Amino acid sequence: MDRQLFRTKSIDQLISDSERPEKRLRKSLGWLSLTSLGIGAVIGSGIFTVIGTAIAGEKMQFSSVMNSTVIEYLIYRTASFGRPGAGPAIAASFVLVGIVCCFAALCYAELAAMIPIAGSAYTYTYATMGELVAWIIGWDLILEYAVSNMAVSVGFSAHVVDLFDWFGWHPSLRWITPAYLPEGLTDFANNALYEPGWHFGFNWPAFVIVMLLTVILVRGIKESANTNNVMVALKILAILIFVAVAADYIHPANWHPFAPNGWPGILTGGSIIFFTYIGFDSVSTAAEECRNPQRDLPIGIILTLVICTLLYVAVVVVLTGIVPWRTLVDDAAPVVNTMKRLHFGSVRLAVLIGAIMGMISSLLVFQLGQARVWFAMSRDGLLPGIFSRVHRRYGTPDFSTWVAGFAVAIPAGLFDIGTLANLSNIGTLFAFALVAGGVLILRFREPDRPRAFRAPGGLLAPVITILTCVLLMAGLTVTNWIRFFSWLAIGLVVYYFYGRRHSELSTRKLEALAEGKSRR
Repeated sequence: MDRQLFRTKSIDQLISDSERPEKRLRKSLGWLSLTSLGIGAVIGSGIFTVIGTAIAGEKMQFSSVMNSTVIEYLIYRTASFGRPGAGPAIAASFVLVGIVCCFAALCYAELAAMIPIAGSAYTYTYATMGELVAWIIGWDLILEYAVSNMAVSVGFSAHVVDLFDWFGWHPSLRWITPAYLPEGLTDFANNALYEPGWHFGFNWPAFVIVMLLTVILVRGIKESANTNNVMVALKILAILIFVAVAADYIHPANWHPFAPNGWPGILTGGSIIFFTYIGFDSVSTAAEECRNPQRDLPIGIILTLVICTLLYVAVVVVLTGIVPWRTLVDDAAPVVNTMKRLHFGSVRLAVLIGAIMGMISSLLVFQLGQARVWFAMSRDGLLPGIFSRVHRRYGTPDFSTWVAGFAVAIPAGLFDIGTLANLSNIGTLFAFALVAGGVLILRFREPDRPRAFRAPGGLLAPVITILTCVLLMAGLTVTNWIRFFSWLAIGLVVYYFYGRRHSELSTRKLEALAEGKSRR
């Protein structure tokens, strides 16, 4: 039994299985498309939403600002936790988190170039730590991508309603709010719009955008990448417009004091904005659809991290320079709403559209990554075979893509999911630590295996990645640990009753035993 749980699937076998015609994905991506996918995932809701909470502090874990003319600012109120903000020092928080992610990115780049197979951290742990650990991390990745996109969908809906407001269209609240609001719904003046609990409603913008992207993803990876390239270009342009225009309104006095809450504020800001960085690992989920993975995957992963860090720092430096940092509390659309308060006019519209494009591209990449994880687990027999079905015409895992779409779109329409951002964080940190562990294992187990890319500094990158991830995980709330272990417990039940019995390694072993008996 122990041998079954911790048996590994060799790298050569993983590569061989991926080349079977009926389970093979179409290769059409280069380093530019991979970098664009990474930027699309990382520069999503974070730069336009959660930075306000990270700067001003957190009285509520998450809120989504809605229509401001008809009902002022609608806020989804959730559980309250007091956490100090970073203030203008949020720029330092982004740099620190960027450094932590850089070490993790180097580990991902080494394994992605060595094992260019769909599945990301799931595939890497299957090759290094065994089937049980691979199942755990695969189950964890499903949670990470799904919860992240539920939260982004809610943020997308908030910005779309703001766009409707710009053009004078004010839809009924019941069609732009979730059916379940645990803390009710209030406007900016704290007037109750909905009491806590269930009400008749559905967040249609959140649902519709996820399903539209699902159709694009089913149509093909090249079409998806091209769509993402356009959206990434638009949102980078919007960010540059904001930085260039708003820089003229900077008042240096707003940067003093630079770190009002000291290191606790900087570290707390870092733990909140860590959510914004997850996504560079999604580049590795498209490894199997890359034309030259040994060269292009490391380039795509590292460029993604560098470009996104520079953009993040530029935005927060300007944002904290044009308004006092305390005014950003409870603001889920700090960039757009700040421009509105300062009467930026048409520039605000350009940034608003850029924010919407940013969230769409983030949704697109995470939906792509989630479907690829399910596809890889199914191909290994740990999930039903239909999840690894490849569309005959489009060459995409169509069934997995549709299931991933509905699994995110329906809850996003029904629930206020934003409170689960920290749950996505803990899943990501866990995945980062295991990937770094995989690098260490392969360095000792297969030191002579060719590596198209090797993380520099010897064992520095994987060791620092593990230590920092464990440290950040230790700083998360007990509630998040309970939710995390509850999800893993459900996954272990599924693995015990299905995965371990249908695993491809188990099937091959049984076939070999049967063949041996027949020969006797």
